[in-house]
Amino acid sequence: MIEVVWFKRDLRVADHAALAAARGPVLPLYVVEPAYWRGEDASPRQWRFTREALHDLRAALAGIGVPLVVRVGDVVEVLADLHARHGIRALHSHEETGNLWTYARDRAVGRFCRAHGIPWTEHRQFAVFRRLQDRDRWAARAAAHHAAPLIPVPQGLVPVPEVAEGAIPDQPRAWNPEDGLLRPQPAGRAAAWSLLESFLAGRGADYRRGMSSPRTAPRACSRLSPHLAMGSVSMREAMQRLATAQAELAAMDPRERPIPLGAAQSLASRLHWHCHFIQKLESEPELERRAAHPAAEAARRPTAPDDPLLLAWAEGRTGLPFLDACMRSLIATGWLNFRMRAMVQAVASYHLNLDWAASGARLARLFTDYEPGIHWPQVQMQSGATGINTPRIYNPVKQGLDQDPEAEFIARWVPEVAHLPPALRHMPWKLDAPPQGYPPPVVDVTAAMRAARERLTSLRATAGFDAAARRVYAKHGSRARRFGQDDPASERAKFAARTAKAARQLRLDV
Repeated sequence: MIEVVWFKRDLRVADHAALAAARGPVLPLYVVEPAYWRGEDASPRQWRFTREALHDLRAALAGIGVPLVVRVGDVVEVLADLHARHGIRALHSHEETGNLWTYARDRAVGRFCRAHGIPWTEHRQFAVFRRLQDRDRWAARAAAHHAAPLIPVPQGLVPVPEVAEGAIPDQPRAWNPEDGLLRPQPAGRAAAWSLLESFLAGRGADYRRGMSSPRTAPRACSRLSPHLAMGSVSMREAMQRLATAQAELAAMDPRERPIPLGAAQSLASRLHWHCHFIQKLESEPELERRAAHPAAEAARRPTAPDDPLLLAWAEGRTGLPFLDACMRSLIATGWLNFRMRAMVQAVASYHLNLDWAASGARLARLFTDYEPGIHWPQVQMQSGATGINTPRIYNPVKQGLDQDPEAEFIARWVPEVAHLPPALRHMPWKLDAPPQGYPPPVVDVTAAMRAARERLTSLRATAGFDAAARRVYAKHGSRARRFGQDDPASERAKFAARTAKAARQLRLDV
């Protein structure tokens, strides 16, 4: 009889509760699931990062005396074969808050284990809690999880003899592996720790200011997101390293600190947000496809995958240079800073009136660091679908002027306008003749923002809106103001104030 440790999005050996809990002959298992990689939110760039992390995990497991066994296919079928050959005494894994496909897959694994009398223990990986009824005590429980002792790398594991390791495939299914990624982010545990240590050693000195602009954010931000998504390091490891760093920085003369104390504090705060948003999808998996607020769900406009506006937005061909630069940068690098992620999603939902699920799926494929539990609640939040957040209808022109005043970022990613003076790079439609090879704007920004506000105003005036919003808040709203969540009535007042201010300014922006 053997015990199987099923690796999913937890590709490490340190602070790994599932691996540490296994006893007797242990078989570490990773299953490459072609059906998952056929999903509309999966992409070659994500697989590339996963594959590199799997090679790193295989080396780490070899270092403690057990091989990583890799199989390609359906997880239930793989487990059934292992059970027939060796007898599975127990299955260990971490809890996963994935997409609806992985949710259904895990339910199928649960049925298999119950049918064959195999105990399956799912260990907590993040500060995310199953069967949570409300958020009243979530923050305290999250803090306790992050402060718990790290689990050491297990030693003395006994491997299962005569089991072929299996190759890590070049591709998980038949597809075109080229998806426009030109500058992939390195995967693996060493790369993750190098990022965090370089941030603390000085790279994060301008974090608070630099995180907002796509020009400065690639260096100023931690860049840990894909490593946390694939589990090369645990959230608890990162949080505790940051806690140590904050103590060290606080004890230093401020003039000698490699980064301001506030930078480390801000990064720790944003890592708390990570689990806060994943908890939303854990509590309501349908948020991947259904709006949190029923009125927003009823108002959705279905969008076909070949919708011309969707394609222009997704490919950086809208004629709005700063928006197009952000999308082209994302296509080439697999990463975009948070503020610009919010902006591109807001433009898709508000200005172009596209269904958030359609645009969200396109973004999911482009993000190397795709984390469903963060992605889908954020997509809804930036699309006005939650009912408990103040809508932010970003003006992509104003954002460009604020975050890229000299239009250097635009010139880099939209070469069609690079020859123009900075002001005209932001607004090339002011020329008598449009730049050669660059399209005119697909929408009038001011008119589109006005129409979006009118739709939102009408939506929030529907009968029962506030009552439904209170129910959403009870289930998902943070009890801490720093997460930007507030009482629904207060959020409605904030939206009204923003709308009035925009009307007075005669330019509808945020």
